[in-house]
Amino acid sequence: MARRIFVENLSGTLQTIASEAKAQVEFDPDVVQSYRLLGYENRDIADERFRDDTVDAGEIGAGHTVTALYEVKLRPDAPETGRLATLRLRHHSVAEGKVVERSREPRVEELAPSWESSSPALRLAAIVAELAEILKQTYWARGSDPQTLLPCAQRVSAEFPGNADVAELASLVARLARIEPDRR
Repeated sequence: MARRIFVENLSGTLQTIASEAKAQVEFDPDVVQSYRLLGYENRDIADERFRDDTVDAGEIGAGHTVTALYEVKLRPDAPETGRLATLRLRHHSVAEGKVVERSREPRVEELAPSWESSSPALRLAAIVAELAEILKQTYWARGSDPQTLLPCAQRVSAEFPGNADVAELASLVARLARIEPDRR
């Protein structure tokens, strides 16, 4: 692990490609009944301060990515097509030397109809988030445990052959499943 951190990944932490990176998601209330952001509680800023470039945000190193994961509950009468949300990304581009803002409007019809048909990357992010909830013993982890999460982690790991990080995640879930009692 030390080799991966200090040899393989160190250059990405030394070369900043974007600073003051911010993401804002505005869900369509006609479609979304409720939502919650998983993680990033310590980086939350008020919506009205999104475009305030004096507000401290995060940095993204070369070769690194950031994932914001939301749990979303659609309204029972939500339309099957149309705008789901407006996503805004804002950052200071080191390469361009200025603040850049981009937006996109994800659509309801872009949602995967099931867990199995969602992308492997989304399922991987959801497994990581669920494991964090289990380890923190949050309200949201009720009825979930490492034993239940293990088959999902193993299936997703198989979809990322040769990815040491994903294999390590599946291994950690397996080890935790052996030592953690069923909490349900």
